Amino acid sequence: MKMEKNLVEKINAAAEELYPEMVKFAQKLVQTPSISGTEKNLADLDMEEMKKLGYDEVFRDEQGNVVGLVKGTLPGPTIMYNSHMDHVSPGDSANWQGYDPYGGAIDVCEADDQEKTVKELVECIHGRAASDVKCGEAVQIYAGGLIAKLRAQGVPIKGTFMFTGVVQEEPAEMVGMKYLIDKTFAEKGLSYDAMVSSEATSLKIYCGHRGRVELLITVYGRTSHGSAPWLGINAIYKAIPLIEKLKDELYPSLPVDPQLGKASVSLNIIECSPGALSIVPDKCMLSIDRRTIPGETVESVIAEVQAIIDELAAKDPEFRADVKVKTATEVSYTGVSCEAVKYMNPWKISTDHPFVKAASEALSALGQPVKYGYWDFGTDGSKTCGIDRKPTIGYSPMQEQYAHTPYDKCRTDFMKKALAGNAAIFLNVSEQGLEAFEKVEW
Repeated sequence: MKMEKNLVEKINAAAEELYPEMVKFAQKLVQTPSISGTEKNLADLDMEEMKKLGYDEVFRDEQGNVVGLVKGTLPGPTIMYNSHMDHVSPGDSANWQGYDPYGGAIDVCEADDQEKTVKELVECIHGRAASDVKCGEAVQIYAGGLIAKLRAQGVPIKGTFMFTGVVQEEPAEMVGMKYLIDKTFAEKGLSYDAMVSSEATSLKIYCGHRGRVELLITVYGRTSHGSAPWLGINAIYKAIPLIEKLKDELYPSLPVDPQLGKASVSLNIIECSPGALSIVPDKCMLSIDRRTIPGETVESVIAEVQAIIDELAAKDPEFRADVKVKTATEVSYTGVSCEAVKYMNPWKISTDHPFVKAASEALSALGQPVKYGYWDFGTDGSKTCGIDRKPTIGYSPMQEQYAHTPYDKCRTDFMKKALAGNAAIFLNVSEQGLEAFEKVEW
């Protein structure tokens, strides 16, 4: 369904009007520290801004997630626009090229173009989380404000625009999103039909990513005095053949997905216990980052490692090890505690899915080139599409290569385009039939 020229003009005009305040709001977000577990001040800002922009309902749930609703004038689907409110540490401020990680400075600087092929001199906002995801968060909140503005102008609006800002995405993906959907929505009688993520996409439509399993492999030995190592069993030495098999045998054998790429395994942390210079260690702990593709499961991933353990144990009577999925207890800024299992589902949505096609048509109507991509990292789409199988895409102004780096920034020209683009996606998708919201399969 092609968007009418008159509606496109209204979207662009409203985006132009809202743009300056949106940029100021994005600055305020960057200037507000919100490391995971400390998101309260940022949540307060989000709620205050949504009320100012004319959202019909704004609330915070028990875990600290925030929700804003702009209700249409006609029945229709509920499209969730989602951002996480937390961010990672800025690290050493000396690496920030003179920028304050929480300064939110705006200047003209060099930044990559959409394809990362050339550097362009453009205006950018600098600071921690500018690209992950505070500038996209500002854009999404203002997209809801744009919808409210069009409604006030008499434009018929189908369905409900829903913004959700969730907690604790960085240390334990899906903790906030799972609580919001499975508990808060259930209690409040809310539901959603599709999701648009603000994770970095460089104005492309992103259609999925690999899953992730965090594994803990523990290799066991026996302590002895460091002066007499022959009396003990050194767990670190026993771990060496296992590490070699992970690198040289398992990794090369992993499957490849035509869209998402190759599954991977990476040994990222090695620890030992007791961890004293004069004691041969009786435990060696290996923390493994395992990226999965559709068709792989937690059970299959564990079975691969267990097969290596069994093979080594059959050859060496002294070799003992076990493997499990890591867990962590995450406590939100409101005091809600959740046990997080370190597993995220892989997911992807076809570019031929009616939801994706409707989103693409909306961007085309605005004159934005339609390009597709897939994330290297994980997002809360692992819940909405990976588990719930709801149509899910990413679309935002931010660029993936700047996330978690001391070069964290976002182009403001991309933000203006994304403001109009997000609103257009909502308006066009909400006009579609039920087929646009059919269960995602892969």
